Amino acid sequence: IYETNFPETMKWNFEGGLLYKGSESNLQYVTSTSFLLLTYAKYLNTNGGNVVRCGTSAVTGENLVTLAKAQVDYILGNNPTKMSYMVGFGERYPKHIHHRGSSLPSIHAHTQHISCNDGFQFFHSSSPNPNILVGAIVGGPDNNDNFSDDRHNYQQSEPATYINAPFVGALAYFSANPPTTY
Repeated sequence: IYETNFPETMKWNFEGGLLYKGSESNLQYVTSTSFLLLTYAKYLNTNGGNVVRCGTSAVTGENLVTLAKAQVDYILGNNPTKMSYMVGFGERYPKHIHHRGSSLPSIHAHTQHISCNDGFQFFHSSSPNPNILVGAIVGGPDNNDNFSDDRHNYQQSEPATYINAPFVGALAYFSANPPTTY
């Protein structure tokens, strides 16, 4: 199903199993697609039929759920690098995310005022972010499962609401429908 029935605009990263659309914040496409796959699977299951046909190909709601689950699992660490792309989740996750509030020290550690321009010294530091933005999903790996944990590489290390929001929808689906048979 994955190789033959997926739109041409999305490529399949066969090595690690991640859908791949673009080099900048690819996980925005993965989380959105996963949420849409689950929404359509629910529609198929609710409205009978449970199958959509395109020519000689047939896709079931279960196929769509399986694909979405594989994407969620990849993001959370079931991938060749064993890295979770959700900050603070698992043993290994991004520590140098492209996020100003995460790269600045807390007021308890640095009591002096930090002006806008003075913040760059912390942003350009090679030290891990002093503030962990737990739950943030970053842009993610490239099409070869490579990830540069570098806050200057915003394409891979920047979190965004348009990445996290659809992921929350996918997690809500799996919370309400625990995967037992797929």
